[in-house]
Formats: sequence, structure tokens, C-alpha cells
Amino acid sequence: MNTPLNNVQNLLSQMTRAEKAQVLQWVVTDLGEAFPGIESRPGVCGGEPCVVRTRIPVWVLEQARRLGVCEAKILQSYPTLHAGDLAQAWSYVRSHREEIERQIIENEQA
Repeated sequence: MNTPLNNVQNLLSQMTRAEKAQVLQWVVTDLGEAFPGIESRPGVCGGEPCVVRTRIPVWVLEQARRLGVCEAKILQSYPTLHAGDLAQAWSYVRSHREEIERQIIENEQA
């Protein structure tokens, strides 16, 4: 069966090490913005980034953290969350600081 992965494997076998390195660099760059535990969907929380499986926006978690709420208390307050979800949220915040800051400000004004 000729699948995309089989095609990639075939192409890789024909490439030089330098070409493979370039492909790897492209893949890493493409995945660099991926946050598997965070998603934004139109119609869910206004399209704001949320923890998957929930409707908990990342900005809500970040605001709680800024207010001094410890991770254990956040997890206790949101029983559907796991420690890994918080790790993904904090990673998302680091990469999207301005977006999260804007969402916090907008929601404080609402």
C-alpha cells in the first residue's frame, strides 16, 4: 500500500544527509508551534485557546497562577485537568505571552 509515510520513507532513502537535515529542520520548525494539549476551536470559548477535553481557557489558568494559586489548588479546582495539561498551558503561555495578556485584559474589562 502506498501511504504518505511510505512515500516519505522512500524519499528519505534517496536523500543525502544534508538534505535529510534540511527536512528535519523544516519539520521541527513546523512542530515548534504545536501544543498537543491546547486547542482553539471556533464556537468554543470564543475561539480562545483551551485545554483539550475541556472548556478551560489557558488565560484563566495563567491568571490564577498570577494571582498566586498553586498548581495543586488549580488541579483541585478543575478535577478534569491533569498535571500535564498545566505543563502544556504554561508552555503555550511562554510562546504566546502577548495573546494571553490581551485575553486576560479583555476578560477583566468584560
